[in-house]
Amino acid sequence: MTTLKRWVLKHRPQGEIAPGDLELVEEPIADLADGEVLVRNVYLSLDPTNRIWMSDQDQYLPPVQIGETMRGGGIGVVERSRSDSFKQGDVVNPGLAGWSTHTIAAAGAVSPVPAIPGVPLTAFMSVLGATGLTAWFGMIDIGKPQAGETVVVSAAAGAVGSIAGQLAKLRGARVIGIAGGKAKCDWLTGELGFDGAIDYKSENVGAALDRLCPNGIDVNFENVGGEIMDAVFSRMNNFGRMVLCGMISTYNAGGIPAGPTDFSRILMHRLTVKGFIIIDYLPRASEALAELGPLVASGALKWKVHVEDGLENAVAAVGRLFTGDHDGKLLLRISPEP
Repeated sequence: MTTLKRWVLKHRPQGEIAPGDLELVEEPIADLADGEVLVRNVYLSLDPTNRIWMSDQDQYLPPVQIGETMRGGGIGVVERSRSDSFKQGDVVNPGLAGWSTHTIAAAGAVSPVPAIPGVPLTAFMSVLGATGLTAWFGMIDIGKPQAGETVVVSAAAGAVGSIAGQLAKLRGARVIGIAGGKAKCDWLTGELGFDGAIDYKSENVGAALDRLCPNGIDVNFENVGGEIMDAVFSRMNNFGRMVLCGMISTYNAGGIPAGPTDFSRILMHRLTVKGFIIIDYLPRASEALAELGPLVASGALKWKVHVEDGLENAVAAVGRLFTGDHDGKLLLRISPEP
């Protein structure tokens, strides 16, 4: 292989990502410098934050610039190496490389992916990767669920929400999930053991919360924002904790997203509201993996991945994040596993 393909940002999307906002280009693979490795990308992570990176709004990383490769995380295989740290055939995480068939990276920015018997490679793109770390630090480090407390998770059938809810159950909390569609809600209460589920597509979320959370809500693991966030927020108990993980319902809307209607509730009920980004917690990843690893290896923690094929389908696939047309962690398979 002497060429690579990559998606380049051509225009900042207005609303939903449209044809022409990104362009797939092909170009020669550059020669390696000393200390660099060439990685053939196998899986690409598709995440709601991809849409934020395409915009020029205030955000936690610099926006992807027009003409740059679209940013994204992945896992791949070393094809060539000019570093003593890695050899051909090593499975690695090249960091935030991009939507590309190949990545050239400095060896210092690359990390090895461990091989755990019985654990598929996709786990390191989901439950044992940034997804699992996000769920663990958000729920355990910030939410701090206690036995007997009521926890509500929005986008609960998604990659992060499904893991976060299970972690709260392991702490003895009552967990109510909000998801779209009967099948997803049945998965939450059936296989994952949630205490209740609300189908926001077919029932009034506020009324359902009143029915399922008669004593109020202690922890809100928030992934959605908008009206669903407001419904949960307005029912939070004294000293409740709101873990702001995402606001996916607002990412295509443009403008400044609305906050809670009754902002004074933070004062009157002494709530803690904390937004977090997982990159701030990466130096502490071992804390989360110490619990997540054994749970995954034993099968005690359930997780799903939804895999789409082909780099050329990246733009169409990322749209599934905003329609709910996927189960669990959304991945794009760019090339075969080693």
